[in-house]
Amino acid sequence: MSFYQKLAKVGQRFIPKHILFKYAFNWSPMYRRTTGKVTFVSKDLFRMNIELPISYKNRNFVGSIFGGSLLSSVDPMPMVQLINILGDDYVVWDKSAEIKFKRPGKEKLYAEFRYSQEEINRIKEQVAQHNEIEITKITQLSTKDKEAVVCEVSKTIYVAKKAFYKKKLAKRKASKNL
Repeated sequence: MSFYQKLAKVGQRFIPKHILFKYAFNWSPMYRRTTGKVTFVSKDLFRMNIELPISYKNRNFVGSIFGGSLLSSVDPMPMVQLINILGDDYVVWDKSAEIKFKRPGKEKLYAEFRYSQEEINRIKEQVAQHNEIEITKITQLSTKDKEAVVCEVSKTIYVAKKAFYKKKLAKRKASKNL
């Protein structure tokens, strides 16, 4: 269990999960460095919003938002959301990320992360059938009015039942020791 997971377990005793989620991200050094800011988290964690202002901290050589800030500001959200929605019986890992630039980001940008109950049900059903799956979530960073999309980030996320994942790791470890 990571430091952040331990902190969340303790914090949830005193602070509602969605509020803790928002402020923990905004205060954590790893997320603060992205220059993004979590602005909203729904009580069920199915929806989150962030904003990414342009500033001297993330402005690149040509005056637009640095691509690393675009990617890193949205990178952890789909995985961490899913970990918290699915619960302790599942293993959730980021597998890959791809960013497609559409135009330069020269103003504050916004992104929304959503899961639906139907999507969560489908993930659980597929994991029950196959033990492990990969899903893809696409997030757009855009202007406030969503008129201009600056980039799309496609995340591939691995999901497995925890028991299956532990057996898989044990087999891999045993085969390496041979």
